[in-house]
Amino acid sequence: MQTGPLADTIVQAFDMMSEQLQAAARYILNQPRDVALLSMREQARQAGVQPATMTRLAKHLGLTGYEDIRQQYADAMRNNVTGFAGRVGAQAKSQKLKGDQALATDMLGGIATQIGLLSQPESLETLLDAARRLSGARRIYCLGLRSSHSPAWHLHYILSLAGKHSIMLDAVGGIGADALGSATVEDVMVAVSVLPYTRQTIEIADYAGDAGVPLVAITDSPVAPLAQLAACAVVVPTESPSFLHTMSPAFVVAEVLGALVAGQAGDTASAALAGVDRQSAALNTHLKTRMKRP
Repeated sequence: MQTGPLADTIVQAFDMMSEQLQAAARYILNQPRDVALLSMREQARQAGVQPATMTRLAKHLGLTGYEDIRQQYADAMRNNVTGFAGRVGAQAKSQKLKGDQALATDMLGGIATQIGLLSQPESLETLLDAARRLSGARRIYCLGLRSSHSPAWHLHYILSLAGKHSIMLDAVGGIGADALGSATVEDVMVAVSVLPYTRQTIEIADYAGDAGVPLVAITDSPVAPLAQLAACAVVVPTESPSFLHTMSPAFVVAEVLGALVAGQAGDTASAALAGVDRQSAALNTHLKTRMKRP
């Protein structure tokens, strides 16, 4: 169960909640499995609120009490599978029933729809805001771990080609975050993380925020941990018929941001890319023609 049955309702009501109710709501959004399994008191303890807050949240959502929330999540869990192992089992059954072509078609169609949603006015405005922040930054720190590494690294690569001072916090040898030692409010961090959120990503982003570094988040919910830390949060869908959440929309966002920042850099980007072209030619980096079969 990647998301719970009340996720959409909670997100819609989130902005009208008190700080304590938001803490409880965030716990439910981030830990749907635990909502079904743990006692209300234990959930309140983990959320950092009083047990009575969980009851107030349920009533805020139009329910009688918190047990109604737990029951809905327990029912959803019985009708669902959890974890990668469980999801790949469900995928395999569906794939056997419908065929390989159907799975591929469903995945590609879903990704196409998700990417199309990113061109809606609200999403576009957020993308433009993120690009402006990156363009104005002295340095850009890029962070993404596990499945989120690829879009973060691709953005870093594009920015570097375009002459931006981009630093990839890839934690090689465990020292990835050390580069933040000289970070200031003049810099920006771009962090990518989707459910299940990687703890180290959130901790590094939180640490950077304490140093005054603004955060541009690419994540899957407006109330995700990164979104709560961010000056600007680009929300990407991740649902997929595959056992693994899709990262395609996040990857597309990285490409769009990189292109926008390069275009805004103008002559600076042109000069940087001319240098890349000269180096590639000198090192014979790229094939000039297609390989011919013998």
